[in-house]
Amino acid sequence: MLKKRGKLIVISGPSGCGKGTVIKKLSEKIPFWLSVSDTTREIRDGEIPGVNYNYLKNDEFLSKVNAGLMLEHAAYSGRAGKITYYGTPKPPVSAHLEAGENVLLEIEVQGAGQIKKALPEAILIFIMPPSMEELEARLTGRGTEKPEDIKTRLETAKTEIALADSFDYIVENDRVDVCVEKLVEIITK
Repeated sequence: MLKKRGKLIVISGPSGCGKGTVIKKLSEKIPFWLSVSDTTREIRDGEIPGVNYNYLKNDEFLSKVNAGLMLEHAAYSGRAGKITYYGTPKPPVSAHLEAGENVLLEIEVQGAGQIKKALPEAILIFIMPPSMEELEARLTGRGTEKPEDIKTRLETAKTEIALADSFDYIVENDRVDVCVEKLVEIITK
């Protein structure tokens, strides 16, 4: 008997909307394999290679892109104008899907559109903050970013929120438990 292909679930939304928290709680409710993205940014204190990200040099990353080994990728202008790349490696995602496992990607909004073009069956879910004021409070409350970085993230969030209608589902994250239950309902139906 043929094994049923797994579902590809893409969770996206602005920085500070609670994606990480929601995904952690979701993992307690339903099984899925969480894809680990590749990045060229520097590793941060407390991060573990292969768990938080696969950390690559620019030439390694671009070589994978040119070889068609990325499902999606994006470039972001970081501090001092340095370009940082993020992307989803294709081989492990394909292997887990073919093995019948559900695969979850936590990626940026622009990457979600690339995934939908490459794999139209992907389920795109946008995590919406309750308000811009709440989003700002969450970003500020993390205490990990400078005020000018928070301002930039809020501007980016406005652009990302404007693209929410291109997703299959929009789920507000006002209360984590309610948000997670809505996600379980979407994924299991």
